[in-house]
Amino acid sequence: MHAKGLTAETLAGMIDHTLLQPDATLEQLRAHCEKAARYQFKTVAINNAVVSFCKKILAGTGVLCDAAVSFPLGQCTMETKVFETLDVIKKGADEIDYVVNLVELKSGNWNYVEEEMKRIVGACRERGVTSKVIFENCYMTDDEKRKLCEVALRVKPTFIKTSTGFGTGGATVEDVRL
Repeated sequence: MHAKGLTAETLAGMIDHTLLQPDATLEQLRAHCEKAARYQFKTVAINNAVVSFCKKILAGTGVLCDAAVSFPLGQCTMETKVFETLDVIKKGADEIDYVVNLVELKSGNWNYVEEEMKRIVGACRERGVTSKVIFENCYMTDDEKRKLCEVALRVKPTFIKTSTGFGTGGATVEDVRL
C-alpha cells in the first residue's frame, strides 16, 4: 500500500497490540483488550493462558487473539509445542506466534527445525488459523537466518517474525532486508 493511501484506521488494522509480560494482571489485560477494541488493532498478542479471558472481552469487536506458543524461549519439545498450539486454538486463538527451537537450530538439526515448523504450521492451516514463526534473529548468524528462511519458504507459515522482544536485540532493518 502506498503511504498516501495509509490512514490511521488502516494502520491500526495492521498492529498486533502486545502484552506478554509475565506479571500482567487480569485488569491490565482487560484494559489492553479494551484499548485494542477502541483503536481497532488487528490483534491482541498475549500469553496463551489468558486467551479465553481476552476472547470474551473482545467478542464482537473484530479484534483477534494472537497466542504466544513456547514463548519467549522456544525451548519445549516439539510435541509440547504442537499440543500447546492445538489447546490454545480450542480456547479461541485466531493466530499463533511460536518461537523456533534455537538449541536444535544452533546444533544444525535442520530436519528437527523443519519438522517442528511443519507440524505447528500444519495444525494452524488445518484449523484456519494464522501462523507466525519467530526466528529470534539476535542469536543467529546470517547463514543460520538464510537457512531458516529456506525452511520457511518450503513450509510457508503465514508470517515470519525476527524477534520476540525478549532477546538481546530486536528486529533490525538488516534482518528484514536479509
